[in-house]
Amino acid sequence: MGLSYGLFICFLLWAGTGLCYPPTTTEDKTHPSLPSSPSVVVECRHAWLVVNVSKNLFGTGRLVRPADLTLGPENCEPLISGDSDDTVRFEVELHKCGNSVQVTEDALVYSTFLLHNPRPVGNLSILRTNRAEVPIECRYPRHSNVSSEAILPTWVPFRTTMLSEEKLAFSLRLMEEDWGSEKQSPTFQLGDLAHLQAEVHTGRHIPLRLFVDYCVATLTPDQNASPHHTIVDFHGCLVDGLSDASSAFKAPRPRPETLQFTVDTFHFANDPRNMIYITCHLKVTPASRVPDQLNKACSFIKSSNRWFPVEGPADICNCCNKGSCGLQGRSWRLSHLDRPRHKMASRNRRHVTEEADITVPLIFLGKAADRGVEGSTSPHTSVMVGIGLATVLSLTLATIVLGLARRHHTASRPMICPVSASQ
Repeated sequence: MGLSYGLFICFLLWAGTGLCYPPTTTEDKTHPSLPSSPSVVVECRHAWLVVNVSKNLFGTGRLVRPADLTLGPENCEPLISGDSDDTVRFEVELHKCGNSVQVTEDALVYSTFLLHNPRPVGNLSILRTNRAEVPIECRYPRHSNVSSEAILPTWVPFRTTMLSEEKLAFSLRLMEEDWGSEKQSPTFQLGDLAHLQAEVHTGRHIPLRLFVDYCVATLTPDQNASPHHTIVDFHGCLVDGLSDASSAFKAPRPRPETLQFTVDTFHFANDPRNMIYITCHLKVTPASRVPDQLNKACSFIKSSNRWFPVEGPADICNCCNKGSCGLQGRSWRLSHLDRPRHKMASRNRRHVTEEADITVPLIFLGKAADRGVEGSTSPHTSVMVGIGLATVLSLTLATIVLGLARRHHTASRPMICPVSASQ
């Protein structure tokens, strides 16, 4: 925000009109000053407001006391001045002292006031000057980079400040096999591939690159629950692919802010529940930063028995073999459980807007034919049970038919009654 000017509005005093005649303007090539009167001079700087007040405030020759002068609704006091000084000086940040800000179509306007509130001296109960309030206004044209720097002054570049202060929108979604749309239902058969897409919506941020730092599967939404199965660990190593699974990151990425990967579905042994929860920790770095051991996406390729990154130097995945990625060289779960609770809670605060934990559920409707597990029914058993049921049904129907036929035969036989012959 460039340097700008402000406007001093004069006021009407009973004591005189010394503040109301046309002001003189003193230009400063470094910080242009506001139009000023002989009594009050205001400088609107980049992030500061400087006010110089003449002790002969009313132009009557009677000097005001610095203790009777304050700035803004919060009554900010002036800098210490000596008795020989002719002026009283205020230096405050634009957003301090209760100063108000208004955004107009073409400017940011900061408003405050200088207050002269005389108090009796010593044991006297009289005053020889009036109470006075001088409105002060600093107006900053809205050209180029009009940011929060004027409200919360900082020397950090604007784009870097926005990256750390504006929240990012992270997402983790189950996708269809072609990655073209989101999966409508989180249901799977055991043995299916789950297609997951992690993404961050950057908005007005500088370009960002998304990473999946770790993923863990549990039977409840609590990522610290047991039992658990680690899918991604060591800052981006997809360790689930080390087993008999084909889990892997998809390369190349569709966009730097999107990362796709597949996971072979599974269930926890000796547990009847048909739902698991996958929780992933997502984080971002500037897209211009080269991936390293702490920010990577590595898959294990069984055909070559090696780790390969989605992007970046190949050697950033070497640490996945020993789990020595990062400073601690430990898995995320151990580090996570050792972390104090108050630090965990800070994840929702300002400086953690560049990372987030997202959980998705997976529901299993059944099991694939080639994945028999304890409690499942084999095809042979199903056939035998079907034949048995059919046999029982046939015998039951036959018994009913025979019973009905016998009753019908008995009802159709003629009744022979004995007759006595009379002689």
